Amino acid sequence: MAVAKIKILNVIGRMSELDGVTTSLGKSGIFHPDNTLSFYSNTSEFIPLNEENPYAETLHALEETLNSLGRHIELLDIPSVEKIASSIGDWRNYAKDFSASVADLLARRNEIDRRIADDSRELEKVSHFVGLGLNLDELRECRFIKIRFGSIPKESYQKLASYREENPYIVFFPGAQDEERLWGMYCAPVEQIKEVDRIFSGLYFERTRLNELSGTTETAVTHLQEKLAQEAADRDETGRKIEELWNREKTAVQNVYSWLSEEYVFFNIRRYAARYGDNFILTGWVPADGVQNIRSLLDRFQSVKYTLDNAEDPDVLVHSPPVKLKNKRLFRPFEYYVELYGLPSYDEVDPTMLVAITYVILFGIMFADLGQGLCILLAGVLMHRKFKMPLGRILVPCGISSSIFGFLFGSVFGFEHALDPVYRSLFGLPEKPISVMEPEMTNKIIYFAVGLGIFLVIVAILMNIYSSLRRKNYTNGLFGPNGVAGLIFYCAIVFGLVGQLAAGLKIFTAPYVVCLIVLPIAAMFFRETLGALAEGRSDWKPESWGDYIMQNFFEVFEFLLSFLTNTMSFIRVGAFVLVHAGMMMVVFMLAEMTPGLGYVLIVLIGNAFVMALEGLLVGIQALRLEFYEMFSRFFDGDGRPFTPVAVRQGS
Repeated sequence: MAVAKIKILNVIGRMSELDGVTTSLGKSGIFHPDNTLSFYSNTSEFIPLNEENPYAETLHALEETLNSLGRHIELLDIPSVEKIASSIGDWRNYAKDFSASVADLLARRNEIDRRIADDSRELEKVSHFVGLGLNLDELRECRFIKIRFGSIPKESYQKLASYREENPYIVFFPGAQDEERLWGMYCAPVEQIKEVDRIFSGLYFERTRLNELSGTTETAVTHLQEKLAQEAADRDETGRKIEELWNREKTAVQNVYSWLSEEYVFFNIRRYAARYGDNFILTGWVPADGVQNIRSLLDRFQSVKYTLDNAEDPDVLVHSPPVKLKNKRLFRPFEYYVELYGLPSYDEVDPTMLVAITYVILFGIMFADLGQGLCILLAGVLMHRKFKMPLGRILVPCGISSSIFGFLFGSVFGFEHALDPVYRSLFGLPEKPISVMEPEMTNKIIYFAVGLGIFLVIVAILMNIYSSLRRKNYTNGLFGPNGVAGLIFYCAIVFGLVGQLAAGLKIFTAPYVVCLIVLPIAAMFFRETLGALAEGRSDWKPESWGDYIMQNFFEVFEFLLSFLTNTMSFIRVGAFVLVHAGMMMVVFMLAEMTPGLGYVLIVLIGNAFVMALEGLLVGIQALRLEFYEMFSRFFDGDGRPFTPVAVRQGS
């Protein structure tokens, strides 16, 4: 219905013109390449082209360099790239030199960052010993004892007493402290220091190497601060050099990167081609409305011959032509839901328009509130325009539908009689015509939901009949549970139950049951055999009639059960109408218990809660009805997307 027409393109020519052909097709923006070898039965003399892309290594290296710089390059358009291609020069050496220059500067900056981090930690540690009057040069001259400065956890400090009986040198002299550790020193004779170090190491002592510094702790702190200041200056200088390099080379890098990106993508088209002697063969897909553009591009090559065949041809359909949906702007947002389930095959019906209409109606009925519907509308506009969310475009018509049904039901933010003056002035009614919480109206809503479900199930079956017969799948279209046999059976059951139970008519007579119920069931039971005969196939007879009958008995039972379950699933439409009114009734009951400002706050919070919760539930349940009760009857969703060669997003 809304699948764009596709042509299959077969190109043959001399190998010397392959690069020109791939570049021209790539620049067209409408060529979807496919595996050429899969289109030929005898490929013994074909050689696939699995050459290494000569642009890959340089392009990827340049991309890594740009990522390391945190820079994003906007690709130039194709005409601009064509102009600069002749001035690219030795692009490989240029990219290599630029990447090397950036790598050197970044390595220097990283080294400075490492030194800053180390010196910052050292400064933090040394600052704990400021004010102790220590002369580090004098401590270094001690010949008979060794002194260790550092910190120890408070838990470990409490355990020191248990070690002191074995070794009297296990003594820690604390100075400063923080929430977790004590800062200070311990000392021991030279001959005992290794054992003492071992014990303190087991107590998670972290050493601060003051002995490696000179002067007092105060001068050491000053020295570290000066060192950090110099390192910060060096880092700023390195950053300035990186910025200067980028500003100087930005234009050239953009030119090279744009050119490389195009050449890389266009060369990759060769992977889909095959070599036959000194010739190449390339196959792909193009939209029917782009055929003239493709012709004008390929006609420029002397050795190139090509054909453009319809994708509808049976020999072409077996290769699963890619699908490009083409819907009216009003229905286009709902392609998002269809693609969640799967794209239609090329010769399959596109359900986008059906989804758009039915989903919006189902959402509006289940979430019928004029005020809340307008809020859903505004939320959809915000999500689409500010956050570019595809769901936002769907919420806009859903919000409009909710508002329309909300006006019909007379509900505005849960105020069930707020629109009574409007009904009196416009229609002369004393109050709103539909009060969903009235007992007699409750049954009517449930009956309406079931009736709506019956109608939509019939629509889904009709869609399957149309799609199957168009694809000449007579088994499914004529004899399947979603074909003509299933439609006759379902309509006969519905008409008979409604006529006999509601109108008191005697519908289920013997001829009625035999012709409209038993025979359709028999057709569904023998659907494979009847379908094979209708299609003229010779394999209509099953290998084992016993297995055939046993398997089909359970399948037909499942089919008949699905008619009931699918129809009854639509009761949820009426249930959500009642749930919405019930939830808002609870909100107002709570609000009336708190007069004044509390009433207003509870009504506002309650409406926000209902909109968030019920909006989510209704959206999911409406989509579930689409996928399971309707899609499952006529839609396979086995198609593959049409993805033409593109260098840049949106091309």
